[in-house]
Amino acid sequence: MIDRQAMGLLPDKPHTALRDADGKLFYEEMHTRGGFGGPFSYFYHRYPITPHIEVGLSDRGYRPPAAPVGPVSPLRRRLYLSDRIASGGQLLDARVPVLWNSDVTVLLARPTESDDAYFANGDGDELWFVQEGKAKLESVCGWLDVTAGDYVWVPRSLTHRWHLETSELRAMCFEAHTGIVVPKEFRNPVGQLRMDAPYTHRDFVRPRGPIATPAQVQDGPRELIVKKAGVYTRYRLERPPMDVVGWDGFVYPWAFSIEKYQAKTGLIHLPPTIHATFASAGFLVCSFVPRVTDTHPDAIPCPYPHSSVDCDELILYLRGNFTSRRGVGPGALSLHPAGVAHGPHPGAYEASIGSKRTDELAVMMDTFKPLQPTAQASALEDLAYHDSWRTTGDGT
Repeated sequence: MIDRQAMGLLPDKPHTALRDADGKLFYEEMHTRGGFGGPFSYFYHRYPITPHIEVGLSDRGYRPPAAPVGPVSPLRRRLYLSDRIASGGQLLDARVPVLWNSDVTVLLARPTESDDAYFANGDGDELWFVQEGKAKLESVCGWLDVTAGDYVWVPRSLTHRWHLETSELRAMCFEAHTGIVVPKEFRNPVGQLRMDAPYTHRDFVRPRGPIATPAQVQDGPRELIVKKAGVYTRYRLERPPMDVVGWDGFVYPWAFSIEKYQAKTGLIHLPPTIHATFASAGFLVCSFVPRVTDTHPDAIPCPYPHSSVDCDELILYLRGNFTSRRGVGPGALSLHPAGVAHGPHPGAYEASIGSKRTDELAVMMDTFKPLQPTAQASALEDLAYHDSWRTTGDGT
């Protein structure tokens, strides 16, 4: 939730009659979070939203995280190669869960087709990061343009579908069971983004809306798939759901380009929390972008070796020279679990002294609850990763 937006036709006050030029009534929908005490949006529909021709269980949707088969795996640093994900299908179905806990599921996807049904995820907000490709997100709020390098936030239970504009889209998703917000430290008392926040209101792309007009409703599928408690339900609809002629509120999808993130640096190396971008109750998403490195003449810019005893760390590498890693390229996804120390690869720590800039681009997530690898992730793992810290005996 970034700020309030208002688009299209609206009555003077909520919960009062809104009619078209012929006197026909529009139908108000309240989309509320946190019961009735949290953020909300008003949607004004051409038609009632409740009628369904048919309802039943669906075999559509992506598979849930599955526990690995066999004995318990030892605690180790892991690396997953996202290019091993099979391409094809629609984003509604073609998501592969890689890691999960009760707060978040991490999914990878490489769809090649636009969605042919609408989807609403009742199990959590979706925060996507688009690695490659272009798309448009269609929702009751309007059309949202999406391109490589964008974070895309899709609110819980919002009806939407993805339209691909390239032959393939490569993306990672944080399905946030506890929701995702702008960190409270970035807001002033009236909710405005502070001047020292790492981004501004202008950096966020909002939907172009409304999606419909009184005379023309956006046509589309008559099928809606809703996910709740891991179960997919199919609703066959009487009319197209994209009939919103106006809306007003704080709940709507948005896009944010990672390269608009305003990085901070200091005299010496600052902790990863200074890269904080979006937050949830159980995890923090951070952005590493090209920036000037530490300015002390004896500074060691490379991340220090550390034992983060309460957090698992996940990093999706995107572009640039990752000074702390060797043999790690774009699309690799590392997991450094709490309980085993991690840090730069041998030689990287000292080699970073004297560097003035870094051109790395990466997305990081820290979680408080341990992330569990899924059975689906086993085919993506580089099993040699943990041993890549071995030295020649002299520490190099």
